[in-house]
Amino acid sequence: MSLQSQHLFTLFMTLHPAVELGQTPAGSRRIFAVSGGSFQGERLKGQVSPLIGSDLLLGRADGTFQQDVRLLLLADDGASILMTYRGVRRSSPEVDMRLGRGEAVDASEYYLRTTPYFETAAPQYAWLNQIVAVAKGGRCPGGVEYEVFEIL
Repeated sequence: MSLQSQHLFTLFMTLHPAVELGQTPAGSRRIFAVSGGSFQGERLKGQVSPLIGSDLLLGRADGTFQQDVRLLLLADDGASILMTYRGVRRSSPEVDMRLGRGEAVDASEYYLRTTPYFETAAPQYAWLNQIVAVAKGGRCPGGVEYEVFEIL
């Protein structure tokens, strides 16, 4: 059996500079506050709230980074949609250094995958509460971009 998917939307997030929390018992922690962005798809589109959103990025002992993200999506029709996801980014030490310096690095040079979930009270988007999604992403000038897919 193979998985099938359908494109849900493209998400672009702008980020404030990282807050370096440092080495904690869990690992090396960085916090990225989301400063805005947009999302666009056939079934929904809108803006990323500049007031509610952050990534509590954890650098793990194995060299990978674990994401823990909360965002508020504001659909063009006025609906509010909470998007949460966890994910993993892994790359070579060289690519990690380039990303850390803010250099443009093609997303094909590293692995960044997430598992988004949605929560909304808006009747027109109630279907989002009942799906599983995956996303593939990468850093880009000014932020991060993801292609988000609904698993059918």
